[in-house]
Amino acid sequence: MTLVVGLTGGIACGKSTVARGFVSHGATLIDADKIARDVVEPGTPGLVAVVDAFGQDVIDEDGRLRRAVLGRIVFADSTKLAVLNGLLHPLIEGAIVDGLTAARARGDAVVVIDAALLVDIGLAALCDTVVVVHCSAALQVERLIARNGLTEAEARARIASQASHEKRLAHAHHAIDNGAGLAELEAQIDKVWRALQASAAAHENAEP
Repeated sequence: MTLVVGLTGGIACGKSTVARGFVSHGATLIDADKIARDVVEPGTPGLVAVVDAFGQDVIDEDGRLRRAVLGRIVFADSTKLAVLNGLLHPLIEGAIVDGLTAARARGDAVVVIDAALLVDIGLAALCDTVVVVHCSAALQVERLIARNGLTEAEARARIASQASHEKRLAHAHHAIDNGAGLAELEAQIDKVWRALQASAAAHENAEP
């Protein structure tokens, strides 16, 4: 029986690094960020809906989504962000469910759903256990400025658009603090993976 693990965390908390660690241990990954990109590829219903809602300026001359332009629009206006989420979240959730169905059919032991919005949009209900990666808001801001070239105000707006650490941690069965360096992070990944393996074994033994 497949153990479904929800992996979440705020933007720039290091969730993707943790996901890669779990994959290196043998987990199957369903990457919601990749799915979010796939559903707005040229020619998809998702991209058509986004252009209808936000105009031709959000696509480039090759018909691809200009993510930075769209980001500036929606993260400056919560109403517009809600419109975008309403268009794309059902498509993303549908693809995640399809991925889970395929993983269960293969008999994969552990499937990790890597989704920043796992708690925000109710995807935690699909999971047997939830892992939350967190760090301080100050460190999030610092990383976003360095990684994405955002201003401090833009970085804080992105953070504020997501669920709080406290809300995520209320759903957590395991928490990983990514504020103390790579060696400590890797040690926590290994520790949580051992716990997930034990849960997977118990899950399997509980199967009638």
